[in-house]
Parts: sequence; structure tokens; C-alpha cells
Amino acid sequence: MDDIKQQPLGVPEISKPEVVPAVPLLKTRRQPSKGWDWPKFRELWEYRELLFFFAWRDIKVRYRQTVMGALWAIIQPLFTMVIFSLVFGRLANIPSDGMPYPIFSFAALVPWTFFANALAQASNSLVVNANMVKKIYFPRLALPIATVLSGVVDFVLAFVVLLVIMFLYGLIPTVNIIWLPLFALLALVTSIGVSLWLAAMNVQFRDVRYTIPFLTQAWLFVTPIAYPSSLLPEPWRTVYGLNPMAGVVEGFRWALLGTDTAPGTMIIVSALVAVTLFVSGAFYFRRMEQSFADVL
Repeated sequence: MDDIKQQPLGVPEISKPEVVPAVPLLKTRRQPSKGWDWPKFRELWEYRELLFFFAWRDIKVRYRQTVMGALWAIIQPLFTMVIFSLVFGRLANIPSDGMPYPIFSFAALVPWTFFANALAQASNSLVVNANMVKKIYFPRLALPIATVLSGVVDFVLAFVVLLVIMFLYGLIPTVNIIWLPLFALLALVTSIGVSLWLAAMNVQFRDVRYTIPFLTQAWLFVTPIAYPSSLLPEPWRTVYGLNPMAGVVEGFRWALLGTDTAPGTMIIVSALVAVTLFVSGAFYFRRMEQSFADVL
């Protein structure tokens, strides 16, 4: 009886805690790609919410603490149209395919402004977000692509102004307008393709950002914005389609204004070049992605 230890009444018996064997933590380590690996578009889709968050952030930052706000998306092509109308329309008497020169030039400036702004901003997207690139993991493709997508808002605003100007001139879009989404998609693909090249190159060579204004200005004058591509005879007009923005610009005019200069084979050449720029830019971006965090 003395060997039996009695537990005091009302006091629960304290059991010894069970010893749980330690489970080793599984650590996921992401190895950088080597060589010319396939771009991770599927992974980009998995991070689509982050992609749209980046795009929305760029939109808010762009017009934060500005007096005019989103009106800058309209002012830029509008003032360029006025200058082109005075210099090329009045002084130089450049033909405009039978259309009033202001509406002729503004129809081309709407997609061109979207393209030019995409190059200027997306090329510097990785450098601006260097701290984020070095600290956390996410698909790096999201940064330049989101910057390009943020320009869609400016494009829509400028396009609405274009429709208003057409109404003031008594012009009604033709049935060709059903092809307009195709030309808008071509402008988007071209913008993303060139932006991927420039964004990746800007990480390695910081002087790339200083060449963007010269590149954009030169590209402006080799694109039929201030003049029609009908000035070129065939087959040179088709060869002109090697500039993908030439097909975009002429496609916009044909779809909205019903000009006689239908893109034809030019749009086929421009589409092939745009897809080539997009695919090659994605591969080059993927190739250089392994060194982004170290270089930045």
C-alpha cells in the first residue's frame, strides 16, 4: 500500500507530452536557367494577378500628382497632329489618301503613341524595380509586359478622341472596322516584343536607355505617319511591311477611314516580323534573366 502513490482529489493527472519526431523542412530552390531555355509563359499565367497589379500600379504612378492627369494621353498625340498638319499638310503638301490631313495623321498617331510610350517605359522597368528583382521571386516577364499593358488605358482614351474628331469631320467608320482588333493586337505584340529586347539589354548596358529617344524618333520617320505608304510602288510597299508598325498604321487607316491603301500583303509581312520580334525577345529575355539579380 505504501508503494501506491495516490493522486490528490480534484487535481488532474498530468501526462507526459508525446515526443513528435522532427520532420525535415522541404526547401524549394529555384535554379537559374542555363542556355536558351523556353520562356515560362505558363508560370506568367499563374502569376496573372501580380501581372495586373503591376499594370494598375504603373497607371496610378504615371499620373500621380499631375495637374492634367490622364489628359496627357490625349494631349501628346493631339499636339503632334497639329504640328504635322501645319508642317507636312500645309507647307509640304503631303498627300493624305483623299482624307483631311488632321484625321489622316491622328489615326496613325494613336497606335504609334502607344508603341512609343511602351518602348520608353518598359525598357526601364527592370532597372526601376531593381530592389524587387533582387529580393523576391516572381516571373521577371511580368514587369515589362505589365508596363506595356498599362498603356492600353492611354490608347483607349486617345482612340475615343479619334472617334470624336472623325464625327466632327463627318466621317463614319466603314465595315472594315471589324478588322481593327487585329491591328490593335499587332501593335500590342510588336510593343511587347521590342520591349523585351530593350528591357533585357538595359540591365546589361545602361546606356541603352539613352538610345531609346533616338530609336523612337528614327522609327517615327520610317513609319508612314506623316505620309502614306501609297507613295511607294510595289513590290517596295510590301517590303515596307518589314517595319511592323507600318502594317499597324496603314491597317488603322484602312479599318477606320476606308482608305484605298489596304494593307494587303504588307500586313502579312508585318505580322510575321511582329511574331518574330515577340518570340525572339522572349527567348533573349529568358536567356539574360539568370543574371538580372547579380547585375542589378
